[in-house]
Amino acid sequence: MIQISHLVKRHGGRTVVNDVSFSVSPGRVTGLLGPNGAGKSSTLRILLGLDSPNSGIALISGTPYRRLKNPLWTVGAMLEGPGANRGRTARAHLTWVAQSNGIPKRRITEVLELTGLEGDGRMRVGRFSLGMGQRLGIAAALLGNPAVLVLDEPTNGLDPDGIRWMRRFLRSMADEGRTVLVSSHMMSEMQDTADDFVIIAQGRVVAQGTSGDVRAGYHSLESAFFALTEGHGDHPSNDAGSADTP
Repeated sequence: MIQISHLVKRHGGRTVVNDVSFSVSPGRVTGLLGPNGAGKSSTLRILLGLDSPNSGIALISGTPYRRLKNPLWTVGAMLEGPGANRGRTARAHLTWVAQSNGIPKRRITEVLELTGLEGDGRMRVGRFSLGMGQRLGIAAALLGNPAVLVLDEPTNGLDPDGIRWMRRFLRSMADEGRTVLVSSHMMSEMQDTADDFVIIAQGRVVAQGTSGDVRAGYHSLESAFFALTEGHGDHPSNDAGSADTP
């Protein structure tokens, strides 16, 4: 489970995350949605211990990321692509990640198969397509068989086949009981995948809940998303800005 409570982050005189609170439950895909610059990536960086908040708390399975004993065994994450050396093969990259985290070598073959890269392990990352690179990043995130997955814009730049694969993959991870948090700036890419939604605009949560909760009073999820993020106003029924949980 992921719990974020009253998170605030300032850069200089600008507040990029403003009293953000939400939770992500096991067995569900939660979409963290908002336009570019809304505060999604800043929130995820704090959650994953890459940045510190000015106030508030972010917990993974009840513990701040930096206090997790074996982080990759608890949470798998992909931020800003696979993060692999383009001169290495996919298998060499995964071997390095596994060895540095005490993960058995047999797990490398398992995650290559899970992500459909079993025939590409000896290919250099520099020859990968964008979709293959995204799958490699996910394979690395899965090495520790974590109960929590955090993915930042995993469908960004993918073709329709890649988006379809990603949707099925995310659904399968949640169906196994994992906690899945996915950020995106496109509601159209998440509305058929996510169970729950958290919409952020200008660093604030303006709506959250199931698709029915978010679209209440609007023609569709997408029209709700645009109305809320372009107008930067709270959803009529939203009290998320001050709540610890949805």
